[in-house]
Amino acid sequence: MGYSSMGEVREMIKDDAVNSIIGDEYIEDEAQREIKISEIINEAIKDADGEIDGYLNKRYSTPLPSPTPKIINKFSKDIAVYNVYSRIGIDEDERENILLIRYKSAVKFLENVAKGLIDIGIQRPEKRAASGFKINSNKRLFSRSSMKGM
Repeated sequence: MGYSSMGEVREMIKDDAVNSIIGDEYIEDEAQREIKISEIINEAIKDADGEIDGYLNKRYSTPLPSPTPKIINKFSKDIAVYNVYSRIGIDEDERENILLIRYKSAVKFLENVAKGLIDIGIQRPEKRAASGFKINSNKRLFSRSSMKGM
């Protein structure tokens, strides 16, 4: 399960942009067009959630347990929409500029979470020892005192 749903991301994509996003082929049948855009959106959500997990993995076990914090849901949608629109290119001078701004805001937030500046309110697992490993061995058989005089 992703941090956002296909329906949530689809609501954020304007109907007039769907044909551009799908690609070179024009699909007249609305149901077929929705199937095609759904595939693209689902892939964009997987990519967005993978990107989010990449940042969060530094401080939290990923994927996050359900229900996820609302802010993660929001940023998953923002990154997924950015991923969908980036297939056709985002013009920084046009209305799509807001998509780039939202994407950059999401990345900045996630970087701050990774640095420990922001806590998303999820219980973190116990940290391991600083060395990363532990050694168990048998009791020492020979020492300086036991070998004295030999």
